[in-house]
Amino acid sequence: MRLPWLDPRDDSQPFPHPERALDEPQGLLAAGGSLSPRRLLRAYRHGIFPWYSPGQPILWWSPDPRLVLFPERINVSRSLRKTLRKAMFSGTADTDFAAIMSACAAPRDPYSGTWITPEMQRAYCRLHDLGHAHSIEIWHQGELVGGLYGVTVGRVFYGESMFSLMSDASKVALALLAAQLRRWNFALIDCQVRTEHLSRMGAVEIPRADFLALLQRYCALPSQLGPWRLDADLRTAFSPVPPP
Repeated sequence: MRLPWLDPRDDSQPFPHPERALDEPQGLLAAGGSLSPRRLLRAYRHGIFPWYSPGQPILWWSPDPRLVLFPERINVSRSLRKTLRKAMFSGTADTDFAAIMSACAAPRDPYSGTWITPEMQRAYCRLHDLGHAHSIEIWHQGELVGGLYGVTVGRVFYGESMFSLMSDASKVALALLAAQLRRWNFALIDCQVRTEHLSRMGAVEIPRADFLALLQRYCALPSQLGPWRLDADLRTAFSPVPPP
């Protein structure tokens, strides 16, 4: 099967239907196009996301099954609850989106690269400036030690990446995100593909067809555009003294 190619000059060009994605590599749907806000938001609305390595064209994916986390079903383990009770961390939202992206882009070890290229960082920072991309920051004694970022369409949060410089910091970020999204009546957090880390926190795999049906229902609802601000009791739930 020949991979469909998207015209980078035409952001109104529709994506192929996700059901046309390849079985190998699993979920690969199309190549080319651009990372313009219009193209990215169209992709997320239809259950598609970009992922590619430096030197490759933009590649678009819609895997089956899809890993999702329903905010009300997040699993906060006993050890994580113990961490929260220690009040080691404080949390903010949309305080330093660019720093979160840079931290997520940092190689995990000296031998690994990153898919969060400078081009990707510029594109998502633009989405953030427009109110569609958001970050959760986790702080310890005034230092940024963990966090995550993603994109919202309607009442769906599409998680992109997270990082942790201290034990449990990324888990705290996800727990904080889920708590706030519950209050805003968000339906789900898209986690894309299965990882042990996210599965332990309550994420489950569902068929792509079911995921697309959820998007059709919830992406049409009014969204929580940025900049985000966490509820006061959530900001202080992690530390009696939030960072400056």
